[in-house]
Amino acid sequence: QVQLVESGGGLVQPGGSLRLSCAASGIIFSLNAMGWYRQAPGKLRELVARITLGGSTNYADSVKGRFTISRDNAKNTVYLQMNSLRPEDTAVYYCHALLNGGTGFWGQGTQVSVSS
Repeated sequence: QVQLVESGGGLVQPGGSLRLSCAASGIIFSLNAMGWYRQAPGKLRELVARITLGGSTNYADSVKGRFTISRDNAKNTVYLQMNSLRPEDTAVYYCHALLNGGTGFWGQGTQVSVSS
């Protein structure tokens, strides 16, 4: 089992920034990729950004150039720096961890609201 604890969500004005953190514990020695997904009301959950153990990243087109995912393997923590936030970024953001065997785990989610 892997436990994921997210933090850093909140309310921000358009153009503002937030930094999300996700700390993993449990069977962390077999962690592979970690990532952030989001789900807005009435929409499907979608990938925002993903980072592998080796540091390779991929992003949704809608966040490229604004969001940056990073990972501290020593702390088993993944971060999502979100800049130039837009109202359409409003969603519940979920951390996801993928083990080497293919099993995935989800965090409880953190609300990000972008509004003036």
